Amino acid sequence: MSTQDADRGFIAKLEPCTIKNHDGHVIWNNDAYDFLTNAPCPETANPKLWRQAQLVSKQGLFKVASGIYQIRGFDLSNMTIIEGDSGIIVVDPLTSAECAQAALNLYYENCSRKSVLGMIYTHSHADHFGGAKGVVGSNESCTMPILAPYGFLDHAVTENIYAGNAMARRAAYMYGDQLPKGPSGQISCGLGATVSAGRVTLIPPSVDITHTGQVEVIDGVEFVFQLTPGTEAPAEMNFYLPQRRALCVAENATQCLHNIATLRGAAVRDAQAWSSYLDETIVLFAGTSDVVFASHHWPTWGQKSLLNYLTQQRDLYAFLHDQTLRLMNEGLTGVEIAEELELPVRLRDSWHTQGFYGSVSHNVKAIYQRYMTWFDGNPSHLWEHPPVEAAKRYVSCIGGVEAVLQKAREFSDEGDLRFAASLLNHAVFADPENTKAKSLLASTYESLGYGCENGPWRNFYISGAMELRGIRPEGNVLSGQSGLIEALSLHHLMASVAVRLDGTRAQTKDFVIDLYVTDRDEHCRLLVSNGALIHRTGKGSPKSSTLDSADFSCALTYGQLVQSLSAGQAVGNFGEEQGDRSYWNRLLGLLSTPNATFEIVVP
Repeated sequence: MSTQDADRGFIAKLEPCTIKNHDGHVIWNNDAYDFLTNAPCPETANPKLWRQAQLVSKQGLFKVASGIYQIRGFDLSNMTIIEGDSGIIVVDPLTSAECAQAALNLYYENCSRKSVLGMIYTHSHADHFGGAKGVVGSNESCTMPILAPYGFLDHAVTENIYAGNAMARRAAYMYGDQLPKGPSGQISCGLGATVSAGRVTLIPPSVDITHTGQVEVIDGVEFVFQLTPGTEAPAEMNFYLPQRRALCVAENATQCLHNIATLRGAAVRDAQAWSSYLDETIVLFAGTSDVVFASHHWPTWGQKSLLNYLTQQRDLYAFLHDQTLRLMNEGLTGVEIAEELELPVRLRDSWHTQGFYGSVSHNVKAIYQRYMTWFDGNPSHLWEHPPVEAAKRYVSCIGGVEAVLQKAREFSDEGDLRFAASLLNHAVFADPENTKAKSLLASTYESLGYGCENGPWRNFYISGAMELRGIRPEGNVLSGQSGLIEALSLHHLMASVAVRLDGTRAQTKDFVIDLYVTDRDEHCRLLVSNGALIHRTGKGSPKSSTLDSADFSCALTYGQLVQSLSAGQAVGNFGEEQGDRSYWNRLLGLLSTPNATFEIVVP
């Protein structure tokens, strides 16, 4: 793999590339990856992943084409800047406001000082919109057009808020954000270095892209959009710039195999739709494009090269989908297919189809899951014991924890680290206080991680080893999401409260609260009914308990709910008895606060 495309168009970099928040805490440090520079691959890393890590750690401002620039290495994703007649359009403003602001400043220092006149979110993942207020400014009212694919806001909320705590905890493993940077620790996640840890924000889009072929003009720049729902994200879109003969493929084609199911957790993606939309991209735009760029990695230049690139990316997802279903229909399960399936030789040998982020193994299992659910049809798997109880029984059958450890050492010595890890996992879950079992499993995980071509697999294994050794994270990326919560509709805010209701304790405590949000002139009735929190939003209803949306959004941030709603900000009618504040207290008492650092590799 040549570094030519990864270096092409380089203009300048940020020195030092450390970005801090308003409290002075470092939320991005690309210099931590300097150990990769021109260094040979150590024994503690897979050579291919090491090379990919060297490529994705390159940071700075790059020119893609006339009037198109990218800032890479300031976050997991890229920020793209497109110059218009009098201003600039920002595409995908990274994960954190601080990183987006630093990226914009690097552009300003080396190019023009034009104002931002438009913004585009290519899809509904936080690393493509979270830095919005770093571009616009936290205290500025946003009047410029912000474009996003239809359904963007619903899917951004579903992924980042409803299941946010569990996903954020798993994301700490996937991206290795708690691991030390170095040859024995975190070196990359394949798609980028890692995720920044700053303030995640969101400015709701003002223009929906509803169909392929939709044309929008921003500051004299013509954009032709292709809607690609259900691909890498449930709401996603590509766009073509006919004046520049340049094509943006969002995250639908990257310089590696992507995920059909991401290990941090998310809805399983549709590999067939993904392939079909890439074929449509080829038909619509490839013949008139001179460069294709994406929201991660580096561009591909030249019609012949980009056509080959898009063709192989299309065929990659089609092959995985179709062959998984072929073998599934012959009676194989997802695990069995994952062991058997191998990519065709041309896909296997191309750099941009390597399993640095997604893998053939877990993508095949995801496709199987999409069609056949988690159940493989074997009745013995229908009602298995949960991990701790199953582990105790397996360990008992083998002859106790010491016997399990001895067997695990034997399999490890034979090179079968996979089964050694399975045995040791049972030992740890059967006897979580056994330090020998945890130490041996930690070492096994590290050995597995050092051999991984896949970045998230490596990070999962080494993060698991760290937790087994008693090193716990201080928190997760949710700590920076208050800016995201502020942008949500009243419906989404209340839905995020509903998933925190302890239904078991609430099942016989039915009551009603009426809420009026003053600045939105919006009413919401909350009904606790049979252990569920139901909400009805609308206008024109009686004005009962009152507060403004800023206070309410703040109140819904984890750890602040009780303080905000108990401090007198909500006044008026509560439930069925006017002025009875006990209804709020009753609701608050039924809400749980998620554990941001719950255990993963121990019970």
